[in-house]
Amino acid sequence: MNGDFWRRSNMNQRNISYEFSNIKSLRVQRIRRMGDMLVLLSLQLFLLIMFVEFSKYYPDADASDLHTSSHPVFGGFDPNLNTYRKYNSMFQDIHVMVFLGFGFLMAFLKKYGYSSIGFNFFLAAILVQWAILCRGFFHLSNLKIPISVESLVEADIAVASVLISMGVLLGQTTLLQLIIMGIIEIAVYQCNFYVGDEILKIADAGASIFVHTFGAYFGLAASFALSRFKRKNDIESDKSLESSNYTSDLFAMIGTIFLWIYWPSFNSAELSGDDQHRAIINTYLSLAASCATAFAFSAILTPDTKFDMVHVQNSTLAGGVAIGASVNMMIQPYGAIFLGMLAGALSVIGYNYITPWIDRNLHIHDTCGVHNLHGMPGVLAALVSAILAAIATESQYHTGLYDIFPARAPTIPSFNQDVYRHIQGDGRTAMQQAGYQILALIMTVVVAIVTGFLTGISNKTLCFHYSFL
Repeated sequence: MNGDFWRRSNMNQRNISYEFSNIKSLRVQRIRRMGDMLVLLSLQLFLLIMFVEFSKYYPDADASDLHTSSHPVFGGFDPNLNTYRKYNSMFQDIHVMVFLGFGFLMAFLKKYGYSSIGFNFFLAAILVQWAILCRGFFHLSNLKIPISVESLVEADIAVASVLISMGVLLGQTTLLQLIIMGIIEIAVYQCNFYVGDEILKIADAGASIFVHTFGAYFGLAASFALSRFKRKNDIESDKSLESSNYTSDLFAMIGTIFLWIYWPSFNSAELSGDDQHRAIINTYLSLAASCATAFAFSAILTPDTKFDMVHVQNSTLAGGVAIGASVNMMIQPYGAIFLGMLAGALSVIGYNYITPWIDRNLHIHDTCGVHNLHGMPGVLAALVSAILAAIATESQYHTGLYDIFPARAPTIPSFNQDVYRHIQGDGRTAMQQAGYQILALIMTVVVAIVTGFLTGISNKTLCFHYSFL
């Protein structure tokens, strides 16, 4: 009896000790959460101070600017000429993609749905402010950043690169880690975009190189860095939670449909005239072709010849990425369809064979398969844009050639009678422009991998795993 008593006593002591350690652990988590939220609140206050110091309304949104007045005494400015008219519908479409499309697309994880949608919402809301500032510092006017609807469109597009990277790391990081990653990534993205757009002067109207390719390889590099500091048991535990059910897949399909519908606006938002018209046509045809091809390849490559929801949710969108860099070029409708078919097939093959190989051999965990939807189609887009740049002629594009490739215009200023404006560029040849397209791709991939890896290493100390949602 004494033996039984002592065994029960020791057992009770162990239970008490276990419960005490659990209570202590919960308290530590609460303190960490509170600390993280104070950091995030401080970040919002910092953004407020920066806006107070540097921001102002763009003239078209400024009531104190007399040129916006419709009163005849002040010139009778036509409200229909306000730049708001050009960007408003595109802004709303891209807004839906960023806050609804990406969020619901990542809700396929049955035990991470709240966090997928909630973190996406929070991350986009705070980083869009940071993106406006980062972009604005390259275009200061009297030490102020003029903010317009176009600024909001550009900020949403910049934030998309972070949400793409988030898809790689989904379920592997905390909210604070994602915010830190996003702050660094937005700053690097804007620098990379400035070099590619203003110095290299490449064509990437649909942001396949600067957003999709950059975001994908930044996220993959960050995932690689974070995995270096994880125990094998933790990695296996993360993978065991990576599953979906009927309801979560249905939510993800909602995100897919919204992205698919509004992608033409994403690719053509900053274009105008025939360029915008052509971009919408090319994007829609490429998306339609990639959708049909993805369904077909999904059934062909699946052992039971059934459609795989992973392919249906993601590979159907690959055409929108693949056409992005050449979206305003004369690729012809059949060219857009062919490129969409190629992207859809490449994406499904990537999900079936390439992602497992990368996970197994390179130990890079890609939760959403971002490499197959954004990475490889983004590289394909850059290669296609280089080919089209190499064969582009003035007889094919007329003066529109210099709108798409401004660096190809003559170095000597000349007044063009057809468009009644001065045209001056760098005098590049078609092959030189093609080379710059490839150079921008290489630069973007290298910058994304290096900075993504360094960001992952810097985040390794913030590896507290707890749930807010």
